[in-house]
Amino acid sequence: MHDLSIGALRAGFSAGSFTPRDAIEAVLTRIAAWQAATPPLGGLWHLEPEMARQEADLSTKRWRDNRPIGALDGIPATVKELIATQGVAVPQGSAATTLVPARADSPVAARLREAGALIFARTTVPDIGMLSSGISSFHELTRNPWNLAANPGGSSAGAAAAAAAGYGPVHIGTDIGGSVRLPAAWTGLIGFKPSQGRIPIDPYYLGRCAGPMARCVEDAAEIMAVITRPDRRDATSLPYQAIDWAQPITGVAGLRIGVMMEAGCGMALEAPVAEAVERAATLFEAHGARLVPVGPILDRSLLDGCDVFWRARAWGELSRLSPEARARVLPAILAWARTGAEVSGVEAVRGMSGSFTLRQRGAALFDGLDAVISPVTPNVSFPAEWSSPLDDPANRPFEHIAYTLPWNFTEQPAICLNAGFGPGFDGRTMPIGVQIVTDRFEDLKAMQLARWFERHGDAAITSWPEPGM
Repeated sequence: MHDLSIGALRAGFSAGSFTPRDAIEAVLTRIAAWQAATPPLGGLWHLEPEMARQEADLSTKRWRDNRPIGALDGIPATVKELIATQGVAVPQGSAATTLVPARADSPVAARLREAGALIFARTTVPDIGMLSSGISSFHELTRNPWNLAANPGGSSAGAAAAAAAGYGPVHIGTDIGGSVRLPAAWTGLIGFKPSQGRIPIDPYYLGRCAGPMARCVEDAAEIMAVITRPDRRDATSLPYQAIDWAQPITGVAGLRIGVMMEAGCGMALEAPVAEAVERAATLFEAHGARLVPVGPILDRSLLDGCDVFWRARAWGELSRLSPEARARVLPAILAWARTGAEVSGVEAVRGMSGSFTLRQRGAALFDGLDAVISPVTPNVSFPAEWSSPLDDPANRPFEHIAYTLPWNFTEQPAICLNAGFGPGFDGRTMPIGVQIVTDRFEDLKAMQLARWFERHGDAAITSWPEPGM
């Protein structure tokens, strides 16, 4: 039951074949099995089994009375711990954080609860969400279910591990440079970063989005229908649209699809990743789409400028801590952020201004294109204990995000899904992601193209990892 989709769970509840209490018990049993593995999977924080059971019993009664309160009534769900839930602290993955219970649910958590979802746990992140890794000074190490020696990526590390491990169908991450799509690619998931403002979020700032992480496009679409509902706390949010996220497309014939194999900077693209993305593009071509090779919109100076701005921003936050608290921050993050003290205001503004250059280039790129296909990650996998694919955050912190970062600043929707498998860092077979990007505000088209690829390709995952594999 832990592997069932939202639709399958809902059908079972409606028919009386099983109950929400049965579903949450199946998930809790699954969690115990993964935590009993050697080494344990990790990935969860503030697991609340008794609260989940109580809420599941209430949902069970509603289903028996044929009165569910929403589309996700009784469906197990997790949210990234950076997404506030009432009464629970937001540690930001750091042992330096003073734990203060959140006063209210954030927009995403509020929408999930209104739809009846059972938020039974929060998922882990690295310190201040600034590593694409499962390491943290606060949380236990989070590992990749496909290979416990491998990293799930991040910063939505726990969300990726939970979804791939079978902790129910609903998981929410956040993404400011690839933090939904990168771990989704490394764990075989659907990871959707929508247009900026499509999903109300709090706190909001440049490039930050929330997004669903799920095993199939159908579940991602179901989640989008709930979490895109309006919330005035996000002053950057888009006007609400009642989009039919399940609406399919009839085909891809005649579409012009850009194929972006070069990122413009960063890590070299590993051959298995390149081959998987090229196969994905060829599938579209075989069904009548026209492929157009396109160059990157990111370059070395823009990536470095972003690094400078983020270092200054991170140090602005960490410098407010006492020396004793700051010493508890993950050393890799502290070493990276400390150089932000030397960044001048002019340098920080210049780095941030690169986001407008990316917006201009992104707009120009989509003049005449319906979508862009690209890799998500340059590599197949990396060790669980590393802070990033190069494990050098002080000097080469963002070499792995060159395919994902641009779309945060162009504010365009980008969706990741599995495109195949290849050998990872230790020879173990691991998932490989492909990214589909559409023009600004064309979120439904991104979802439709992902659904089409999932149904017409041969890379959709039907056998997920098991504890003890």
